[in-house]
Amino acid sequence: MDRQRLMKLTLVAMVAAICAVGAVIKIPTFIATAALDSAPAFLSVVFLSPVLAGVAGVIGHFITALTSGFPLGPLHIIIAVEMFIVVWIFGIMHNKGMHFWKWPVALILNGVVAPLPFYFIISPAFYWASLTSLPLATLINLIIVAVAMPILSKVFVRKAGRLH
Repeated sequence: MDRQRLMKLTLVAMVAAICAVGAVIKIPTFIATAALDSAPAFLSVVFLSPVLAGVAGVIGHFITALTSGFPLGPLHIIIAVEMFIVVWIFGIMHNKGMHFWKWPVALILNGVVAPLPFYFIISPAFYWASLTSLPLATLINLIIVAVAMPILSKVFVRKAGRLH
């Protein structure tokens, strides 16, 4: 394995580990798996590709589900895929310089669109109840990212020669 691939794999593992730390910090909401697990994945778009940041988001969600006792059972696979898609889109928008629009898009996709399959799978009541808490949890994660991203961006711009 070459050095660059090893570095990226190590960074994904480190982000996943930070997601694990965030996974145990629960946000008291209706949905038992709302936690600070997605903030590191969103933040990792600064130094990882959108695909690798999405993978970190998937790992982060599974760790959150694990620490919550998998309350939705195998349906967490759907949530993990949605987390990958949301982080991937956020990363693409970040890389294309859409620095304003990536925030509301991530909030709407993760807080409103992502729970939509559960309207049909579980019940409309579950969907509407999740709309009281999931956007709030997403907003808290995104605020953390918005505060940390400018600082992290400056660090990785200075050290860009070492990563690429």
